[in-house]
Amino acid sequence: MPVPPPPSAPDGAAPPNGSTVVAALNARHHRVALLLFAAIVVAHWAEHLAQAFQIYAFGWSRPAAGGALGLVWPWLVSSEWMHYGYAVIMLGGLVVLRHAFTGTSRTWWNAAMWIQAWHHVEHLLLLVQASTGAYLLGASAPTSVAQLIIPRVELHLFYNTVVTVPMVVAMVLHRRYRPMATAEPACGCATRPRFAFAGG
Repeated sequence: MPVPPPPSAPDGAAPPNGSTVVAALNARHHRVALLLFAAIVVAHWAEHLAQAFQIYAFGWSRPAAGGALGLVWPWLVSSEWMHYGYAVIMLGGLVVLRHAFTGTSRTWWNAAMWIQAWHHVEHLLLLVQASTGAYLLGASAPTSVAQLIIPRVELHLFYNTVVTVPMVVAMVLHRRYRPMATAEPACGCATRPRFAFAGG
């Protein structure tokens, strides 16, 4: 007797009873995974904000401005491997956790994901240059494409801002309860209203 196929999920959502790690992260564990991922992303963004504040508010030199953690562990700022590793983790999180998003929240999340994809390419270019010693267009240090126009501190603050903001917007929209939605997420992230008022 043939085994019937599993029930299909709404468009853009993860399978409701999937047994894989990705399916679980987009179903019963989606809310926790999102919160942990958001905490990492926002903390990294805050480091870039702190670095810019040290330069523009305190008047520190760019080599001395290491954010908060960079003042304790300077290698966090100078290591291209660390920066690339974070770019991979951030892109991976955006790819893996996107399946439970639907509708407008999926659009915002996808925007953050594609921007981060380019950000990842920029960091890959920096890593290759740091590893080979061959710098872009004869620069004196590893240089990304956009860095030819915008200084590195400001550029990566911009990149992290334009990834973090649409990601947060997507999360806010994702958590809204939509009783009439045609494509409900497979997860339980949406917050239902505590009180229902009858129309009349």
